[in-house]
Amino acid sequence: MGRVIGIDYGTKRVGLAVTDPLQIIASPLETIRTHLIFEFLQNYCQTENTDAFVVGMPKNLDNSDTHATKHVEGFVKKLKKTFPAQSIHLEDERFTSKQALNALIEGGTSKKFRREKGNIDKVSATIILQSYLEKKRI
Repeated sequence: MGRVIGIDYGTKRVGLAVTDPLQIIASPLETIRTHLIFEFLQNYCQTENTDAFVVGMPKNLDNSDTHATKHVEGFVKKLKKTFPAQSIHLEDERFTSKQALNALIEGGTSKKFRREKGNIDKVSATIILQSYLEKKRI
């Protein structure tokens, strides 16, 4: 069994999370500048056995598209083309940034650490990936 990569895609940064090889738990991996994401993923997938990607899909409360939905859809299209062997799953990402901030506060991180948006992106990707894993077990 290979790892699953969770992706919180943004136009400036991409938060990444990854599972353990048994796909039990998600952990923060990295935050990458958006223009470097495919290079990073190709390098990562060459060194780690990777089965799938889980991409956070931005939606409004009424399930309509947000301003970011089209960007994520374009990213997913390119991801499918670049990694045809891996499956791609979409996961609702509503409230993940807020959940990530709350998790960092509850974890006792400093304000300086929380102000660095890349840290919130990594934790958001972890929440997206963990949500996928929990649904998969049901």
